[in-house]
Amino acid sequence: MGHTQEPHDHDHQAVPSDLTLRVKALESLLVEKGLVDRAALDAVVDTYETKIGPRNGARVVARAWVDPAYRKRLLTDASAAIAELGYVGGQGEDMVVLENGPKVHNLVVCTLCSCYPWPILGLPPVWYKSAPYRSRAVIDPRGVLREFGVELGDDVEVRVWDSTAEVRYLVLPERPAGSEHMTEDQLAVLVTRDSMVGVGKVSLAAVSGGPS
Repeated sequence: MGHTQEPHDHDHQAVPSDLTLRVKALESLLVEKGLVDRAALDAVVDTYETKIGPRNGARVVARAWVDPAYRKRLLTDASAAIAELGYVGGQGEDMVVLENGPKVHNLVVCTLCSCYPWPILGLPPVWYKSAPYRSRAVIDPRGVLREFGVELGDDVEVRVWDSTAEVRYLVLPERPAGSEHMTEDQLAVLVTRDSMVGVGKVSLAAVSGGPS
């Protein structure tokens, strides 16, 4: 099946253009002066990028899996439903939740820069901001998914959603089979950042110790 692309005609620069340069300059100066260890700084960034940040989104997903009424509110008015759990966007953007299913797989990208739902997923990963991902996710989404280890049948439609400064997307991944008796907290542990961007699926391997 093909893929769809959302309109992308908004101003993406929600953060002042010189802010990133100022941060990089400050980071370089601190490292140069020996006040900050590069490896330690990278470790902190990795923690917020892959561990602390995405936990907010994981709790949203887990609640939707166990609470049908919440799931309905999440799909109808994502910003309000997410705010119920205490997570509020910091840049004035609206959240839209996309539900994956047996015949539909959603993939999120930002083709012009790196718009990303920071309050829900933390810092955007390097690959999300890279030019190859931003272009290939639209041109060859199935190829990109294969590189992330996601194989989809020909009967599964891939939908590509282009984030903007006004609208950010969160993928509601499929709940893995065999998790029916797990608690909400246990389910939240399973949910990964990649599955909420659409480049991964949720697996019980996270708790069974098997390969992901």
